[in-house]
Amino acid sequence: MPGAGTWRPYGRTVDGVSAVYETHLASGTAFPGAEVGIAWMDTRLLRAALYSGSTIPGGGPYANHAPIDASAARTLVAAFNAGFLMGNTNGGYYTDGRVVAPLRLGAASAVIYKSGLITVGMWGRDVRMTRAVAAVRQNLNLLVDHGRPVPGLNPNDTVVWGYTLGNQVHVWRSGLGVTADGAVVYVAGADLDITELAKLLVRAGSVRAMELDINTDAVNLATYRPASPTGIASPSDGTDLVASMFGSPARYFYPWWSRDFFTMSARTLRGGAATTG
Repeated sequence: MPGAGTWRPYGRTVDGVSAVYETHLASGTAFPGAEVGIAWMDTRLLRAALYSGSTIPGGGPYANHAPIDASAARTLVAAFNAGFLMGNTNGGYYTDGRVVAPLRLGAASAVIYKSGLITVGMWGRDVRMTRAVAAVRQNLNLLVDHGRPVPGLNPNDTVVWGYTLGNQVHVWRSGLGVTADGAVVYVAGADLDITELAKLLVRAGSVRAMELDINTDAVNLATYRPASPTGIASPSDGTDLVASMFGSPARYFYPWWSRDFFTMSARTLRGGAATTG
């Protein structure tokens, strides 16, 4: 692909600094030319939040839920899908100070702290419950550990790493990883098998990574760049990571959107300057 592997800034800047960079690649040999998108997000400049829905995890209402309101939209930089339906995730869910579904020891976990920091790790080894934890979203087991794909991945799997539409191996897949210096990377693309997703997460610098949601209508990351650095983000200034993603940057602004998702927002703006407080 022209420009493949070149990182470019996307989304609003934080105190004049780009906090999200994206690159695009052609996927592996199964479907040559199918596009893969990778987003790198600076956790020093961005605060993470978990938005919960009536379908996933269910059992609301929740403090953060779709639609993203105007107050949150004023600092919104990016939003992206979370994981499977709770019955398929083999893991738990924690938010708003309560365990919505029991957290499983050993599960791959996206953990958000009250500081706004987000990381990915194995529950009970890399991450655990403390008073500093704001939210935990588990999904299966780690896909990447110690900077390598976990052993035993089967490129033809359609069960262990999620039930796929039509029992197809190559489907839309997404994953989230953390790099050695604490940045997070999101990878998504059509026509990926589980081994390709793992390899891409490693190539993007992940030392630990987990699979997020899969299949056409579930996978989406959008960045938002309003006209001014402190403007209110909206669907009209959003851009999907991959142009062929189903749905649009508007999904997170619809009241009927009932699945959980993550947001990444500029850290507190005071007089136009970002702080890490």
